[in-house]
Amino acid sequence: MSTFRPADLAREHGISTQAVRNYERDGFIPPAERTRSGYRIYTETHAAALRAFLALVPAYGHAVAGQIMNALHRDALDDALTIIDRGHSQLLRDRDTLDAVRDAVTHLTAESGAAPVPSPDAGTRSVGELAHQLGITPATVRNWEEAGILDPARDPATGYRVFDAADVRDAELAHLLRRGGYPLDHIAMVVRQIRTAGGTDALAASLAAWQRKLSAQGLAMLRAATRLDVYLGLLNLA
Repeated sequence: MSTFRPADLAREHGISTQAVRNYERDGFIPPAERTRSGYRIYTETHAAALRAFLALVPAYGHAVAGQIMNALHRDALDDALTIIDRGHSQLLRDRDTLDAVRDAVTHLTAESGAAPVPSPDAGTRSVGELAHQLGITPATVRNWEEAGILDPARDPATGYRVFDAADVRDAELAHLLRRGGYPLDHIAMVVRQIRTAGGTDALAASLAAWQRKLSAQGLAMLRAATRLDVYLGLLNLA
């Protein structure tokens, strides 16, 4: 079997020899044999482990990639597979979330042409005033706040809720989406996205970037699976 120095493994991936030693210390690659003078001797198994770990990082993140490799090195294959399964489940949930936000924004655009833009001169509203403006009850406004759709400030003197122009916009969005049949948790998610992006136009670009990120992660998972399968074969676990 071929043997490698730390520098050989490092050179393949453009990392430092110290990084290779750190990965060994942290259990991401197996412990190396040592020469009489104390130099590490790595094998093809170590090289495959490093390739697998570095492929897992963009797919699952550094911490989770380390958990997977550590599970394998303590002969806990099912633990490693469970961690991988959780990663795939999270990616699917993220895709479902993206679809829900995109559908809701499409509904908003179809209903109103664009999300309402808050005017700095719109003033503030009390719970009752906002409810009256939308034709709903004050209890509904409070329910939206509990669901995370609204986040009003409090008057420091009275402690009463004060809804500014952005809050009014979010309430109008919520009212529109509720009429479209969307549940409160989906509405809260859409409002957070629009609030962060600054409007539906900016959100559309954000959603496109989000889609690209999820696609890249899915492809990274496929590449990681290939590297991991090779390593499992060397460990006689495949």
